[in-house]
This record gives sequence, structure tokens and C-alpha cells, in this order.
Amino acid sequence: MGRSPCCEQVHTNKGAWTREEDDKLIAHIQAHGEGCWRSLPKAAGLLRCGKSCRLRWMNYLRPDLKRGNFTEEEDKLIVNLHALLGNKWSVIAARLPGRTDNEIKNYWNSHIKRKLVGQGLDPRTHLPLKAGVRQSSTDEGDCSCDLDLSISLRLPHASANWPTTSASPEVVPAPPAAPCGQTICFCYHLGFRSDEACSCRASPSGHSHGHRG
Repeated sequence: MGRSPCCEQVHTNKGAWTREEDDKLIAHIQAHGEGCWRSLPKAAGLLRCGKSCRLRWMNYLRPDLKRGNFTEEEDKLIVNLHALLGNKWSVIAARLPGRTDNEIKNYWNSHIKRKLVGQGLDPRTHLPLKAGVRQSSTDEGDCSCDLDLSISLRLPHASANWPTTSASPEVVPAPPAAPCGQTICFCYHLGFRSDEACSCRASPSGHSHGHRG
């Protein structure tokens, strides 16, 4: 079974929050605390779901939010924590007072990631790029195979003096062209006329090439 919805969302508002809704949420939390987010919207007189109230408070309205650009110290801390924790943004945010997980994630993707690449570091592994993914992908790209697997069959015009046997086992004379609408016997063209797999043996003339072997 899946997790039940946080609240009844049939009659809830969606879209941008209004100033009046912000004031109601702030007043309720200041008077009663955060409490249970499932029951908070009804208690605060809001037609919003509990998740929407929680995100609005945590990301925009709580008074301890830190505004403005990230400092150099915060940049270093985010890089060090990411090297240890990976993309666990909520855990990283808990170690940066006043910053939200969504804010840190967006800042990582828009700024720090590019900064690390400019320094020659892989943002995922924090290792030099030459020893990271880009070098391995480059090495794989350099490995190429130039194989010519094409088969060329030369079908000359029909000849009245076409021999039934080959003078040499290494040189097989080319057979006459197959009539239009008739398939080619590959065994015949490849010099295996006496082989059991060649259907030309069934022909009375012994060198028919109108059937595929």
C-alpha cells in the first residue's frame, strides 16, 4: 500500500501563496509552534495541504532563514560535506544554519559544480578529471574498430560457353547472371557446387543457380 495523502486535497488551494495566507501561517506557528503539519492547515484556517504549509514555512517564512549570497566559508563547507555525503541535501542543510536543502541543491547545480569543473575536479567524485569519468569516456572514445565486413559479388553477363567445372580449386569462374526475379545460390557463387548444401546439385544441368543454397 502507498502512503496516504497528508490531507484532503479536494478543496485545497494551489499555486502561489498570498500575503494573507503567509500571515495566517506565521501567526499560527508563532502562537502554537509547528506541531503536526497534517492538522496545521485546518487549525490555521488555511485551504492548503500540510506539505505545502511545511515547504512554505521552511523555505520562505521561518525567521532564521539566511538571506543573500553564500559566503566563501559556506562554499567550502558544502564541497567538503558533499564529498562525504553525496547528494543528501537535507543532511547537508542541517549543518548550514539558515540554509534550506532546496537552496543548497540549486546553488550546487548552478554555481559550485561549474566551479569544481573549472578547477579540474569531477563534481561527483571530487577527483581530478583526468582520473575521473571524463578521461575514461575519452579513452573509450579513442578506441575504434575499422572493420570492413562487406561482401561483394560480381555477377557478369551470361556466357554461352560457361564451364561446368573449375580448372583450379582456388579460382572459381564467375557464373552467368541470374534471370530477373530469381534468387542467387550463394554456394554456387562461392565455389561449393559439389557441396551437399548446394541446391544446384538438384538441377539437371548441374550448374543452375536459380535457388538459394
